[in-house]
Amino acid sequence: MSDFDKPVERAPRRRRQYRFDSDAAGHFAERIARFTGTATFLIYLTIFVALWIGWNSFAPNHLRFDSASLGFTALTLMLSLQASYSAPLILLAQNRQDDRDRVNAEQDRQKAERNLADTEYLAREIAGLRMALGEVATRDYVRSELRDALEAFDRDREERLNERDQRIAELQAELDELRKTRESENMREVEITSEGKIEATTHLSEKAASHTSTCEN
Repeated sequence: MSDFDKPVERAPRRRRQYRFDSDAAGHFAERIARFTGTATFLIYLTIFVALWIGWNSFAPNHLRFDSASLGFTALTLMLSLQASYSAPLILLAQNRQDDRDRVNAEQDRQKAERNLADTEYLAREIAGLRMALGEVATRDYVRSELRDALEAFDRDREERLNERDQRIAELQAELDELRKTRESENMREVEITSEGKIEATTHLSEKAASHTSTCEN
């Protein structure tokens, strides 16, 4: 069987799939709904209707495009069309707001449940600590303990200061005694030195006298 006898296989055609972005459409609908609920939209609509009616009432006949005798049919049709589109857009915006409110309420509920669970856990922990301690120290008890500690610290500091002063007095007395001893020793040395000098002078005088007498003889 030749290749020409085989049927030609065609690749499947890919169809383009258009995805409708509901989030973008909802956002657009909310923007329109918010704008239609403002005073700016009412002022613009009032000006538009006034200009439409004034032009088709007072303009030349060949320039009018909506007949006043027929009750401004085109204007009525346009306002009806605007109202018919505004109602679904407002409902769509309300549905999106309801969905957001529902999500926010669910998040608030979950947060409240977590806070309640944390509060219960902390309450159980505090109760366990109180049971373990047996009693809770009051403010007066803490103050009395601190006061006693400060008094004991002051007494200890005064004792140490007294001991230091006493030790300083003892050292000062020892220093004075050593100074007096050193002065007495210095005076004794001076006296000894003076006595030695006097004896030496006397001895020299005696020698000189004896030598003089020897020379005379």
